[in-house]
Amino acid sequence: MFTDSHAHLTSDEVYPVIDSVLERAKKCAIENIINICTDKKTLERGLLLHEKESSVFNAGSTTPHDVEKEGSLYFPLFEEAAKSGKLVAVGETGLDYFYTHSNKQVQKEFFIKYCNLALDTKLPLIIHCRDAFVDFFDITEKHYKTNGEFAPLVLHCFTGSLADAKKIVDRGWYVSFSGIVTFKKSAKLQEVAKQIPLDHIFIETDSPYLAPRSKRGKQNEPSYVVETAAMIAELKGISVEEVGLVTSANAKKFFGI
Repeated sequence: MFTDSHAHLTSDEVYPVIDSVLERAKKCAIENIINICTDKKTLERGLLLHEKESSVFNAGSTTPHDVEKEGSLYFPLFEEAAKSGKLVAVGETGLDYFYTHSNKQVQKEFFIKYCNLALDTKLPLIIHCRDAFVDFFDITEKHYKTNGEFAPLVLHCFTGSLADAKKIVDRGWYVSFSGIVTFKKSAKLQEVAKQIPLDHIFIETDSPYLAPRSKRGKQNEPSYVVETAAMIAELKGISVEEVGLVTSANAKKFFGI
């Protein structure tokens, strides 16, 4: 059994075909899917979807890309959802200095707000971090601890260095690999996947984005997470079944599902 730990099922690209997407996921032994909500519409859809399909669980926050424009508008919405038990995690939040669609200082401010929300609600954090690991580690050191210990966190769609990954594991956190790890050009990321212990790994699709190598050009969906699992299995010299079982167990423990 597999868990797709990060998919945008209620995005405009996926939601119109959600029934067929979920049917294909079940045929591929996808046990659970964490749906990432990023605004009012995707959250409302996500809550309805969870009622209809018990294997879909919701996480939510405004992304780093959108906090300058939408952060103040939607933070109260995600705060209410988190405090009322409608979410299994807060995120994806964090920092993106590659695109910088939002001002860096605004990104930091909302990242801290979401760190505090996760601590207040005892929910784990899903992190988006690109070209911003120095500030990411600095902010979490100062704002994401309980009784001196780091609170639960996963780096979604990890594309950082092996050194960054080792810092994450040293803090008791998780690294999530997407279809990017299957790409021919991803030798450094494949080495990270090879080196990081399986009990600190999640797998994800980030649907509808980042389809794995054999599906390039297609809209990504949860059933494709099996190809990512197969790549990690190949890199580690273990079975794809073991990758599926362990990463799914990791995710279920982390999200409390």
